[in-house]
Amino acid sequence: MKIILASRSPRRRDLLQYILDDFTVTTSDVDETYDKNLLPHEIVLFLSKQKAKAVEKDYPNDLIIACDTIVSLNNEILEKPLDENDAFKMLKRLSHKTHQVITGVTLLMNHQMDSFYSKTDVTFYDLSEVEIRDYIKTGEPFDKAGAYGIQGYASKFVKEVKGDYFTVVGLPVGKLYQKLKKLPKK
Repeated sequence: MKIILASRSPRRRDLLQYILDDFTVTTSDVDETYDKNLLPHEIVLFLSKQKAKAVEKDYPNDLIIACDTIVSLNNEILEKPLDENDAFKMLKRLSHKTHQVITGVTLLMNHQMDSFYSKTDVTFYDLSEVEIRDYIKTGEPFDKAGAYGIQGYASKFVKEVKGDYFTVVGLPVGKLYQKLKKLPKK
């Protein structure tokens, strides 16, 4: 049995290396459309399940780990920004506020699925327009939900984190490790 990380995120790959020595990375190209009536935690669970199922056909006898991360401000989802203007608007909205980052994880093996999520509150300092524009110039916001990466240049914006830091990066390492420990050894 192989372990498959169904994610194109280099951050998830790096984090998974903390708890697993050997795994294969593949992408799960799925339509990430979801019902807008779902709550934020329901969205990440739904999308992580979709990603796991999409990879299952190529790895039917292996353990698949699929994830999805979203940023939520007052239950409104802030997805990956479309452009610089969109990134600016998102970061301006996050300025001096607390938002939630939710990561959903699905483990799929032998048609058995186990999904969970982790939620972390992140509070930003008050950000000036110059700070936001300088951050956008780094290029970092464009492949990240909420238009920022906590582990990168945006770390200087973070006033407080309540919860699992790694959830914000994209993989709740400790919670995943506890789940993996309970799986039968093969």
